[in-house]
Amino acid sequence: MLDIGVSKLLLIGGIALVVIGPERLPRVARMAGTMLGRAQRYVSDVKAEVNRSMELDELNRVKREFETAARDVGDSVNQGLNQATQDVNDAVGSLEPPSPSASTDDDTFRWEDPPPVYQRPNKHWRVKRGAMPRWYKQRQGVRQHVQSGAARVARHRPRRSPG
Repeated sequence: MLDIGVSKLLLIGGIALVVIGPERLPRVARMAGTMLGRAQRYVSDVKAEVNRSMELDELNRVKREFETAARDVGDSVNQGLNQATQDVNDAVGSLEPPSPSASTDDDTFRWEDPPPVYQRPNKHWRVKRGAMPRWYKQRQGVRQHVQSGAARVARHRPRRSPG
């Protein structure tokens, strides 16, 4: 680029002092510094934008590669699943259903029986299984209801005898 050393800067400064004059030189130098700063910011913004666009292109390329890889894996899984489904269907299709004249023993396979249906247990079945009986709680003195401090004090305060 430009090879500007200290000696060349001093030469430019001396010529500027003679041409511009000592009164206007500080304003011109300040304006030149401002313009140089703006130019550097503009160049750095352009560089950053170019870097961002390059990174964005790289990310888009990686995204496309990832999508194609995922699509290939999905296709291979679907092909394997379809092949397995076809094999199972072929195997099931080759079996003959039992004839109606066959004996109806309990140990023979029946095609008509539906699979058992899942029945959800009753609500809070874990709590009910682990719960203590009420008579045990009463015998052991386990508190069953929440009481305030004042209610507990009043409950255990000795009663006054009439008189």
